[in-house]
Amino acid sequence: MTGREEQKENDLFFTCSLIEYIARKTKNKRSDTVDVLGRAFIEKIYDLADVYHSDNIETVSDSFIEKSGLKEGTFDNVSDAKYAVPSHWDIGKIYKRLILGISREKGLSVMDSLFDAYHSFVTDKIQDYNSSFYYDAPQNILNAFLDGKIE
Repeated sequence: MTGREEQKENDLFFTCSLIEYIARKTKNKRSDTVDVLGRAFIEKIYDLADVYHSDNIETVSDSFIEKSGLKEGTFDNVSDAKYAVPSHWDIGKIYKRLILGISREKGLSVMDSLFDAYHSFVTDKIQDYNSSFYYDAPQNILNAFLDGKIE
């Protein structure tokens, strides 16, 4: 470990932040963005995150949008927000913690946990910036995922 967290945790943080950035840019739901990018591209982002992190996120996102063929959608949770919008880095951190928790609790790989997280009902709650769910404690978000409900 060279910083405050393990390198692969930081790589996951960047991967999730880039997914959020791409989804906002293309106005797509996060699950749809993950599906179109596909496992191969997401694994590439995760494996080379330290390299991509050094580049301009606009350039990196454009490259993956073009390579994956991700089309412009109609889901615009940023424009629909009535309050301050969390940054793509803020949301990336939420997903990173959720994915690591899923991996730990369910004994899944990080990549399997990523796909589980982005395809769960929790994603609908996180991407609703008019709710306060994304502000909840990381353990509460994980518990909601594991329990299949929000208490």
